[in-house]
Amino acid sequence: MSPETPITAAQVNRLIDRPALIQRRDRARGFGVADPLHRIAADEIEDRLAEINRRFTRVGLVTGWPELWQGWFPDAIAVPDTEVLDLPGDLDLVIHAMSLHWAEDPVGQIVQCARALKPDGLFIAVCFGGDTLNELRDVLTRAEIDTTGGLSPRLLPMGELRDMGGLLSRAGLALPVADHLTLPASYRDLFHLIRDLRAMGETNALAARPRHATRREIFDRAAADYATRYPDPDDPSRIRATFDLIFLTGWAPDPSQQQPLRPGSAKLPLADVLKTRT
Repeated sequence: MSPETPITAAQVNRLIDRPALIQRRDRARGFGVADPLHRIAADEIEDRLAEINRRFTRVGLVTGWPELWQGWFPDAIAVPDTEVLDLPGDLDLVIHAMSLHWAEDPVGQIVQCARALKPDGLFIAVCFGGDTLNELRDVLTRAEIDTTGGLSPRLLPMGELRDMGGLLSRAGLALPVADHLTLPASYRDLFHLIRDLRAMGETNALAARPRHATRREIFDRAAADYATRYPDPDDPSRIRATFDLIFLTGWAPDPSQQQPLRPGSAKLPLADVLKTRT
């Protein structure tokens, strides 16, 4: 690893170093993007859309990977996942694809998507979250503390399912739903996993990341610890890694949608209902 440029004043209060993120994505493109998780995410979105009895004719697509996602949604209007989204208005559907976990302001991203929707339009997002790379996070933390006595930001913080679902209501979307898909993966060792993360464009782009080469001893210690703590159950000579895809779905408000009952509008007292179930 070569030394990187010093942190700038503009990055002090930011979580993500956007130029570094773009650099990592471009590097992944240069070697051929590792896209299996993108394919799974796209298949899941297509399955969810197939269950909705509606034809979407004006589709917006927000992603850092347009070359992948426009292959699956060729009629969509693709825009990059920049802080200010260049989405047109009056869309039936907005898909935020595999980029929301890198957003400096995820609520702001969803709000902009919601504003681009016409009434009763659909927003659906997929991103990493939850337990993604929890094994790698654990062993790198242990190795760095044991080696240096300190801890550096090395892995992106991941949003929990409940917190991510709460973003939908905060953005003003109706009928919010959040669910997830956990995908276990198998690798030869920690270094194999890191190479794959580079090919996904998902390595460290945190603004507060270390700006110097990491001591080899940290990675060697982490690799040995990984093999001991997290072997692949089907092949103990390999390691397991967890990827957690979080899916968020919400609708632009419209009077035709189902509405929750007003407090006190129930026709039977709760005590009477409970008696019928005893």
